[in-house]
Amino acid sequence: MKLTFRWYGEGDPVTLEQIRQIPCMTGIVSAVYDRKPGEVWSRESIARIAEQAHAQGLAFEVVESVPVPEEIKLGGPDAPRLIEAYCENIRRLGEAGVRCVCYNFMPVFDWLRSTLALREPDGANALAYDEAEVLAMNPLTSELSLPGWDESYTKEGLASLMRRYEGFTEEDLWHSLESFLHRVIPAAEEAGIRMAIHPDDPPWGIFGLPRIITCEENLDRFLSICDSPANGLTFCTGSLGASPENDLPRLARKYAKRIPFAHLRNVLRTGKRQFREVAHPTACGSLDLYGIVKGLVEGGFDGYVRPDHGRMIWGETGRPGYGLYDRALGAAYLTGLFEAVEKDRGVS
Repeated sequence: MKLTFRWYGEGDPVTLEQIRQIPCMTGIVSAVYDRKPGEVWSRESIARIAEQAHAQGLAFEVVESVPVPEEIKLGGPDAPRLIEAYCENIRRLGEAGVRCVCYNFMPVFDWLRSTLALREPDGANALAYDEAEVLAMNPLTSELSLPGWDESYTKEGLASLMRRYEGFTEEDLWHSLESFLHRVIPAAEEAGIRMAIHPDDPPWGIFGLPRIITCEENLDRFLSICDSPANGLTFCTGSLGASPENDLPRLARKYAKRIPFAHLRNVLRTGKRQFREVAHPTACGSLDLYGIVKGLVEGGFDGYVRPDHGRMIWGETGRPGYGLYDRALGAAYLTGLFEAVEKDRGVS
């Protein structure tokens, strides 16, 4: 596996110099942040990220993410043009040496939490989700600040978009996803890129909006749409692991060869549709990280890994879930797990 670290560009409080000091770190996961969804990324912007990474001895081979415009998800009249722009981005990234692109197909909202700074007994701050709190929210009036969506829409724009999704079903979303994949996967194959869809986070519908990348049955359906190595999964243990119905060690083994990218982290399920994000080790949460890594290795996984969301510890402040210290600890833990499992399996 290749160990990587999410970097949000020059404005990220976590610097490339700090990232390179994490043992066994090979590269960064980043994106072009000065373009709106649906716009073509400039070759100069892509090249700048690669140059900054290379100057610190890091590779830039994974993009997270190339956002999918809502018009594509809705299957609107402008979807074909926007899909072609998306394909052009894939081609340009392939030219620049990118080999994996993570994306999601979640309508309107990206990952969602009810609390961004839950105070834990040890003094750490963590992300948390409580379905009751979410159901009490009105996304059009809530003052809650959520990374990934509230920066993208005005209240008026969000209201208009939510109206467009009224009556929009899971099957409607599947149809839009199929149309997207049938155009994008051939472009990815030509560019030498493996596409890796991110599971819905959390893996159930919210605010009346459908979500479909949630469980084994739906992952099977997704992979069957385009049976190509270029059509793969981002195996996010925190997203899929929020549901106790998902047996992650077994799924890791089952899908290993269709997983170009893995987000590995732990969650502690505290009730029905309730969880909080905890430190990475198995003992800290509800997920068997050792079993997951073992499943990946035994299944033939040979892709990119990054430690996913971390807590804010040791007084650190910054982008919720994306501080340095806890993710660096997670990276070291994951490195040890892979080393142990690979040596036991005789993998060099």
